[in-house]
Amino acid sequence: MDTNDPVRGTTLGSAPVPLSVLDLAGVGSGLTARDALVAGVALARLAEARGYHRYWVAEHHSMPGVASSSPAVILAHLAAHTERIRLGSGGVMLPNHAPLVIAEQFGTLEALAPGRIDLGLGRAPGTDGATAAALRRTDRLNEGADEFPQQLSELIRFLDDDFPDGHPYARIHAIPGPVQGTVPGGVQSSARPPIWLLGSSTFSARLAAVLGLPFAFAHHFSAANTEPALEMYRRSFRPSEVLDEPYALIGVAALAAEEEKDARRQVLAGALAMLRLRTGRPGLVPSPEEAEAYEFGPAERDFVDAWLGNVVHGTPDAVRDGLDALVRRTGAQELMITANAHTPSARLRSYELIADAYGLPGGA
Repeated sequence: MDTNDPVRGTTLGSAPVPLSVLDLAGVGSGLTARDALVAGVALARLAEARGYHRYWVAEHHSMPGVASSSPAVILAHLAAHTERIRLGSGGVMLPNHAPLVIAEQFGTLEALAPGRIDLGLGRAPGTDGATAAALRRTDRLNEGADEFPQQLSELIRFLDDDFPDGHPYARIHAIPGPVQGTVPGGVQSSARPPIWLLGSSTFSARLAAVLGLPFAFAHHFSAANTEPALEMYRRSFRPSEVLDEPYALIGVAALAAEEEKDARRQVLAGALAMLRLRTGRPGLVPSPEEAEAYEFGPAERDFVDAWLGNVVHGTPDAVRDGLDALVRRTGAQELMITANAHTPSARLRSYELIADAYGLPGGA
């Protein structure tokens, strides 16, 4: 494995594959968006010190319990407070944006943090239909998803500055970008970040395979589709200038605590937050006390039990064993861990305990 490859991660300690972080910037009840974003800096620094490979943030809108509506803004802030860890979007929802805007934003991030930026792209809106319509200034939402391959092609051309002669955009340049030339030594003044496709079904898996791009699958909220999507990706993969062979990362919800009962209390709060979101009642992430006091109806209990069945949680050793089993079952080449807990301190402690369980560097 090439340790300088911006796509492939490096294996450290006893982890079977590289470990990374997906931060949803969760806002707990009684806390603020600022609390979540400040905690993100602390988590990114911890992840860097402990040997996690990447730190990604996701685009969500109109969700009170999620503060990550502007990935590029958050990533710029994180870049100023870290030195080595890769930073990226997991992901930018491309149909919400003009491709030129994303090319400019991530060209700027690459200029600010050279060699450390990943551009992960999804085709879902990251919100409900009404909010998506407000973002896109149109109610033709299916059209946006259907046009994703064309939007992706346009974005890549802006990033590479290679629209053909005669194209309406041939004289338009994404700045910072290749049009600015090279610096002494023949190095391009602004390289483009590697592109990842994200998905929760087989659509993006197939597209990533055809284009020879790395693929990140949202196992943390679409576990039933994980293995079919990864099988599709690997079976359909075509080598490219980016990759000689497929590279699949999966997002996984995991939370560790010193005691199993404490981990259970934290993930129950996250499950209640997801239940409310899925039933049209989005709000702040409830406290463990609120979740324990909540009276779940039969259908709600079924949802929570199913949800928690795909959240790896417990003591550090139990979480390590669960993550190892997931790697064996899916063949994933990288795990991106997300922890939806009420307080930032619970999230930070979880990542620290998981790092300890795998013997990652920087432990006590």
